Order: sequence, then C-alpha cells, then structure tokens
Amino acid sequence: MIDDPNRRVSRSSTVLAEQPVEVRPSFWRRLIAPPDPLQVDAGESGEILVAEVRLLLAVLLLGIPALDPARFPGAGFGLTALAVVAAVAAYVITRRGEYLPWLGFVTSAFDVTLVTLAFAFWLSVGTPTGLRNSEIVFAAYFLAIGATSLRYDVRICLLAGLLAVIEYTFVLVYAESHWLHTRPGMAPFTAGLLSWGAQLPQLALLATAVALSATTVLRTQSLRRLSRSDRLTGLPNRGYFDERVTAELSRARRHGLPISLAIIDVDHFKRFNDTLGHAAGDIALKTVASTIRKSLRETDLVVRYGGEEFVALFPGMSPEAALDRLERIRRAVAEAVLPVPNREEPPTVTISAGVAGLGVDGADVDALLDTADARLYQAKAGGRNRLVGPPVEMLNAPPGWRMSGAHLPGVPLKLQ
Repeated sequence: MIDDPNRRVSRSSTVLAEQPVEVRPSFWRRLIAPPDPLQVDAGESGEILVAEVRLLLAVLLLGIPALDPARFPGAGFGLTALAVVAAVAAYVITRRGEYLPWLGFVTSAFDVTLVTLAFAFWLSVGTPTGLRNSEIVFAAYFLAIGATSLRYDVRICLLAGLLAVIEYTFVLVYAESHWLHTRPGMAPFTAGLLSWGAQLPQLALLATAVALSATTVLRTQSLRRLSRSDRLTGLPNRGYFDERVTAELSRARRHGLPISLAIIDVDHFKRFNDTLGHAAGDIALKTVASTIRKSLRETDLVVRYGGEEFVALFPGMSPEAALDRLERIRRAVAEAVLPVPNREEPPTVTISAGVAGLGVDGADVDALLDTADARLYQAKAGGRNRLVGPPVEMLNAPPGWRMSGAHLPGVPLKLQ
C-alpha cells in the first residue's frame, strides 16, 4: 500500500465486486430475532410518535362521555380517564431518559387491552349486541396493531396481534355464554344480532392485520440492512457506522461507560492487488472481515470504512481491553490462509491498527477517528503488523484531565 498523506480521501474509495453468497437466516428465526441496534433506535422515534398520537386520541375520547352522559355512564368516563392517565404516563416515560426496548411490548399490549376494555364496557351496560356493529371500536384494534410496526420489532407485532385475537375471542365467548341475544327483552336488536358467522371473519381480519404488520417490519428491516451493508464483505458500511456511533457515544457519555474505537488497515494491500490481482484482493478483504467479525462480541461493531480500511467500535471496553482484543485479531489474521486459486503456496496478509478511547483521546467521533488514524500511521511507520494505542501516562491520568480531550501522540505497543 502507498502511504497517502490525505487519509480522508483514501477512505472514500470503493471496491466493486460481486455480492458474496451468505447463509440467510430462516423465516422463523427472523421472526423471533431481536432487532439490531439501529432498528432499536428507529423504534425509539416510532414509540415517541405513537405516544403523541395516543395522548391526542385519549384526550379527544375523554370528551365523548361528557357530551353524552346518558349513553356513556360513569364506567365509560372512568375508562377514558384511565386511557388519558396511561397515555400521559407513556408519553412522559418515552420522552425522558433512554428508550428501553421492552417499553414497546408494554405500550402495545396496553393499546390492545384498552380496546378490549371498551368492549367490556358494552357488556357492563347490558348491551352485548353492541359487539356486532361496533365498527369504530373494532377498528381501533387495527390502529393498535398497525402502530406496532413503528417499533421495528416483529416480536412486538406478533405479541400485540395475538393478544388482540385472544382478548376479542374471550369477549365473544363471554357474551355468548351469558346472554341470549334473541330474547324479546333485547328487541328490536338495533345493533344487530351477535353471531359467530359474522364474528369469525372479523377474527380473520385481525389475524391478517397481524401478518401484514409483521411482514412490513421484516421487509423494512431487510431494506435497511441492505442499504447499510457492504456488498463484498457483508459487513455494515460507513453509513451504518455514522448512525450507530452517534448513538453509542451518547449512551456511553450518559452512563459514564468506556468506549474504544480502532481503525484497521490491511498492510501493503496495493502491492498485494498488483501482484496477485483484484480477485485475490477481494478474497483477502473477505477473509480479514470474516476473521475480525468472528473475534468480536455481539455488542461490538466492525464496518468496512472504505477500500482496505475497517473501523471497529467497542462499547463498554477500555482502550487497554480493546488492544488485547485486537492483538488476538491481529494474530488470527496473520495466521489465516487465503484461499486464492492457482497458487502453490497460499498467500497471507497482516493488519495494523490504531486505537483511541472516549475521554482519553477526545469526546466526539471526529476526535476519536483523527487520533486512531494518526496512531495507525505510527503503526505502519513502525514496520506494520502491529498496534498503537494511548500511551501509558494517558491511561493512568486523572479522570478530569482525561475527559478534557487533551491527548499526546501514541506510542507503539511492543506486542509479540
């Protein structure tokens, strides 16, 4: 590789190659799999939107019993008041503090149950036939199920949908077993007769809405994943990193947790390409990417930043621990045999890396990238196939000095 003083320009380069063949998770595994961190971040914005709409609808519904107290006695007012209190609580929790993924399960279940409680209200006032033609109340189920897709979590869609089907079926069974809907005292049946022949299609519609909501989320996740993936290595790309790193740094600062960032470069990659060809270079990049990915935790992130460069993010990990992890990766890459065809002796490659830590080297992503980039150059200037991290005196500095963003030039670690 030819050293280029303009490091930022080199990162914008891309390698055009065919998309690798990957093992696609089964449909059922995708249904129960938790969303990736970016889907969770999207779910947070969706939860805020749902909270705002829920609060608005609850306030509007509160006025209905007040305008028509004869038709909606105290139970109706109490139900809408409960909805308002719960909507306010959900709004406050959503807008304050860090979004917790389980909150989507709770609020979605509450939205569905609130609709069921509205049907229970009809039963409490002695008009079970209201279940037959309650288009407005029944349509609220579809609003609750549709809103689950804004959480970008298939599990929430399935939970809320299954809960809606079970609760509505229970209401129907209870009404059928406690009232004779054709008795003369209930005439003239202005709300229509309650019959299973009419209710079964409604249950089928609920199930269909659940399937559509879950399918929408799966499709959205697939498109978002495709737009943020590198076609050659299968790793996330720079766009994914730019979104994820902001959220991770914010989370680390909020909870006072360490986080480390590393820039990894394949040594002499241009020479490797010129000697063995671009096809062999593609194999080398895919092998390096696979080796790095296998050595990381689920919470870690590695992306192809451009060309032969990768960026790794280690949430909750100090620079010292990150260097230990990267040393294992460095050795694994050096020992990996590249499956290049028509070669009597399979070639190998090595990597160099520079590491920076939040607070130790700066308080934002640009400072971390600049510092890690400078240390990467020190590693390459020192002979390549090595790592450079923060100096020992920086790691042992008082916390107040470390958080100031001041930093010293890194020195190569002597790793065997």
